[in-house]
Amino acid sequence: MLKKKKFWMFDMDGTLTCAMHDFDIMRSELELPAGVPILEALAALTPDTAREKRAALDAMELRMAADARPQPGSHRLLTQLRSQGASLGIVTRNGKEIAQVTLKACGLDDFFDESTIVSRDCCTAKPDPAGLNLLLSRWEANADEAVMVGDYLFDLQAGHSAGVSTVHMDVDGVHPWPELTSLSVSSLLELSRQIM
Repeated sequence: MLKKKKFWMFDMDGTLTCAMHDFDIMRSELELPAGVPILEALAALTPDTAREKRAALDAMELRMAADARPQPGSHRLLTQLRSQGASLGIVTRNGKEIAQVTLKACGLDDFFDESTIVSRDCCTAKPDPAGLNLLLSRWEANADEAVMVGDYLFDLQAGHSAGVSTVHMDVDGVHPWPELTSLSVSSLLELSRQIM
């Protein structure tokens, strides 16, 4: 099913890169409520407070981006997809500069044009499908030609809402959202084998 897909969208943190964000610690440092996703917590603040905390979040994430490491199999999978003629894109809840620094630190920046890195800076973040729809529009692609690969619920919800196939890459092998998932894998290497 996925072998014929020509448009591949990826989450970045925890998918193409190794998970390194401790969101509970980040929320604590930003003095945001426990258990609430960070971007949604920021959206509930007054504009001035949100602006200040968003700048602190950007600085925090930018520091972490320089230490990012690629997920095992990421380079191989992207090379394989590109050799098969696929278009590659990123849809991330990170800021654009943070995404670019992260991809460079992982040696994955050559796989993505600037126009195919969609961040929270240019549209509503996942689970809203806006970023996926923006990429589909830029590619002039239909949803049934595309795939969203991610490690978290928001990635799958966004993909499902956009009408694209979804791949849940869960390194723990739990796969808790089968109703939103077209294919479950435990590694990018497993995904590479599935689409050979």
